[in-house]
Amino acid sequence: MRETRPARRFSGGSSPGGRETGDAITWFLAGVGLLGVLILLLAALGWGPAPAFGQDAAGERFRAGMEALNAAHAIADRKARDEKLDEAIAAFRAILVDRPELVRARLELARAFFLKQEDTLARRHFEQVLAGRLPLPVAVNIQRFLRIMRARRRWEAHFGAAVAPDSNLNTASGERTIFLDTPFGRLPFTRQGDIAPKSGLGVSLWGGGEYQYPLGAPGPGSGAGRWLLRSGANASIREYKGGDFDRHFLSARLGPRRLIDARTEASLLATLDRQWTAGAPETDRFGLRLEAEHRLTPRLALFAHASAARRNCRDCDWLDGPVGDVSLGASWAALPILRVGGNAGYDWTRANSEHWRSRGPQAGLGATLALPLGFTVGLRASERRTEYQGRGFAHSTIDRKPRKDRTRTLSLSVHNRAVTLLGFSPRLSLVTERRKTNAQTLDYERNRGELSFVRQF
Repeated sequence: MRETRPARRFSGGSSPGGRETGDAITWFLAGVGLLGVLILLLAALGWGPAPAFGQDAAGERFRAGMEALNAAHAIADRKARDEKLDEAIAAFRAILVDRPELVRARLELARAFFLKQEDTLARRHFEQVLAGRLPLPVAVNIQRFLRIMRARRRWEAHFGAAVAPDSNLNTASGERTIFLDTPFGRLPFTRQGDIAPKSGLGVSLWGGGEYQYPLGAPGPGSGAGRWLLRSGANASIREYKGGDFDRHFLSARLGPRRLIDARTEASLLATLDRQWTAGAPETDRFGLRLEAEHRLTPRLALFAHASAARRNCRDCDWLDGPVGDVSLGASWAALPILRVGGNAGYDWTRANSEHWRSRGPQAGLGATLALPLGFTVGLRASERRTEYQGRGFAHSTIDRKPRKDRTRTLSLSVHNRAVTLLGFSPRLSLVTERRKTNAQTLDYERNRGELSFVRQF
């Protein structure tokens, strides 16, 4: 005979005797505190006095790099020129592996990438250089390089591969007891079946590309029109043994990009994507996305996007309906060795079923730090809150209240810039994720890792 429990009010959803939310709050605050300490400690110490611009312009490696870079300017043949630029890149890269704070070596590395038209890498290093102590003419010249790259941007591509272990593929709580209100009071019931968290080792592949076709007359001094047509696609595959937790994704976009002024641009894109689960199509989405970027200072960039789409679910029509989100973000080159970024936003869904209509805010803060001996460390903390509409038994909440979720994530990544293969470095990422909710049995903890390869220098 089941035991009858007195009615109580519960903050968590695992069970009436579930864990308190204090542990999750402490965990999240500890992550944010660690991030803050890392940033403040680095800013305060900076590994001693920062070298003045040009102090690092000495040594055999630097001279070899400058000789190769200067020789590349005089070579007309593209293949021979790129070979010299590769020599220069290798020399400056070797310097920065051990001494990432050296501004002059990073500047020359950025120039070499600029001449080779590897603009993504050149832009990243130029922005980091601007965080150093530069003579005004040098800073002005870097701004000119950035404007040229912005105007000539045509092709962009990315790809990667990873081995990805996961401790909780099905985001399960493992709780077997659920409490339901009955005419006889609030009674415990035992859930049947295999409800334990599933772990597994997966393989992940991803990639994408975009081409921007110039439209209209060239802008003054830009070398390109202020209007461009963007077209691109992305794809990702994540597979696990057995196939039950496989995820495939494909998306495409098309729309105009407007260079509003030297610091501001905006794009309006039509989007279309499809997601497969366990090898079968699950959801389709089509809609519009507005993107904008404004460079507030040479070191600080602001980003914004807003989207609205229609979601169609193949075997779950109660989830069909409009979805949307808005987000604001910033990226700041705080030091030549430190980049800080953050974002805040709000998303919503209006599904056919009232119980699956949701809305809520989300925010994140992260930093990437280049250390001596070639190591680069990244740390990020984020939180998402989701509130669902509708009362009743749909989400098995206590007192039939609407469901409320709070998901917190903390991630750490590390790679060594000195270890490369064809320009890629292995990167180890560790992610821990927790969800607290008033919906019973939907709390979960999830730890996952990823050994991926990232483009270096």
